[in-house]
Amino acid sequence: MANEAKTPEKPSKEKQAATESQIPAMGAGAAGLFARLAGKVPASWRRYVGVALIVAFALLIVGVMRNYAAGVQAARQEQLFATAQALAQPTIDATTGGEAGALMPSFSSAASPFSAGISRKASLDTTIPSRPRVEIITYTVAQGDTLFAIADKYTLKPESILWFNFEELGDNPALIQPGLVLNIPPVDGVLHKYKSGESLAAIADFYSYSTEPTAQDIIEWPGNGLDPYETNIDNPGIPDGTLVIVPNGSRELRDWGPPAVTRDNPAVAAYYGAGACGAIFEGAIGNGSFVWPTSLKYLSGNDYDPNVHRGIDIAGAEGNPIYATDSGVVVYAGGSNYGYGNLLVIDHGNGWQSAYAHLSTIAVSCGMNVGQGEVVAAVGNSGNSSGPHLHFELNSAAYGKVNPWDFLVQ
Repeated sequence: MANEAKTPEKPSKEKQAATESQIPAMGAGAAGLFARLAGKVPASWRRYVGVALIVAFALLIVGVMRNYAAGVQAARQEQLFATAQALAQPTIDATTGGEAGALMPSFSSAASPFSAGISRKASLDTTIPSRPRVEIITYTVAQGDTLFAIADKYTLKPESILWFNFEELGDNPALIQPGLVLNIPPVDGVLHKYKSGESLAAIADFYSYSTEPTAQDIIEWPGNGLDPYETNIDNPGIPDGTLVIVPNGSRELRDWGPPAVTRDNPAVAAYYGAGACGAIFEGAIGNGSFVWPTSLKYLSGNDYDPNVHRGIDIAGAEGNPIYATDSGVVVYAGGSNYGYGNLLVIDHGNGWQSAYAHLSTIAVSCGMNVGQGEVVAAVGNSGNSSGPHLHFELNSAAYGKVNPWDFLVQ
C-alpha cells in the first residue's frame, strides 16, 4: 500500500497569535526600545536624554569616519611605497647585480601623525652663551670711583685690583684718581712679571700669603697661553718679562695709611709728610672709650677691610666739625705724602691712637692736649679723595688697626 503524503498541519489561530505577540514588528523595534527607555525617565529629563543620545550617536559616527580615513591613508602610503620600490628595483638590480634587494631594510609607514615626533618650531634668534673672560682689560677711573666700587663692578676682590696695578698704585688705594688707567684682571689673583729661570712651583709658593695657588693653576689658566701637556713646571720656557696671571694668588699689602705715632717718638712719622711733630714729653691720657668723631654716623665711601682699607669713610659735608674721639695729645698735624691730604693723629697715652684724614682745616697743632669731644678739625676733600668725607682709623699697640665699628660708642 502506497504511503500517502502528509499535509503540514496548519497552526491554530491561538498559537499564531501567541507567537506574533512575542516577536516585535521589524519597523517598530528601535522606536519601541526608545519608548520603553523613555517611559522610565522622568518627563522633565526626556528632552535632555534625547539630546544626549543624539550627541553620542554623532560621536560614534565621527570615530568610525576617523578610523576609516586613517585606514585609507595608511593604505595609500603602502601603495606609494610599493610603487616606488617597484620602479626603483630594476635600476638597483642592474647596478648591484641583483644582490641589493636582499640587503635593503624594510620600512613601515607611520602608525599615526605623531610617530615621527613633535616638530621643532623655527627660531630666527641665535642665543650665544656667555663665556668667562680670560684676558686682562683696562678701565679708566671716573670721578667718584673708589677701589671698592671698581672691584664690585667687575665682581673682584679689592686687593686683586691692587695686585694687578702695583706699578700704578704701589698698594695704595688712596692713589686712585680720575683719568688713571687700571688693569682689570679676569680672575682674583696676582699679576707676576716672569724672570728667566723661574719655576712655576716657586712662583705659586711666593704668592701663597693667604691662599694656596698651585703651578698647575698657572698652567691651566687659558689667558697665560701655556700648553697643559707640554709645559715643564721647572722650566716653562716663558719669555723674560712676560706678564703671568697667578689665579688665586695673594701677597701681603703694604699699609700706606697713617702710621702708628706715639708721644714718646713722634718723629717716626717724619717720612710721612710735613705734619710730623717733634719731641713731646707729656700730655692728656684717654679713658679708653671712643665717641663718634662726627655728627653723622654712616658711610659715604669705603668700609673697613683688614687687608685693603683699615679705616672707615664717614659721611659729612665740607666744613662739618670733627671731634676728638678720646682725650690725648696731638702727635701729627699737617699735610701727608701718601694721598690722605691734611692729616691729624692723636695719641691717647694708653696704647691707642686715632687718625683723621682728608681734612679741610686743622684746629689744633703739635703737642696740644685735647679733651674727648673737643672740636679738632673740619671735614674736607684734601688728598686723593672721591668727595668730602672723614677717613677715620683706630690703632692699638696690642691689636694693630682695628675696625672702628667695634669700638665707637653708638
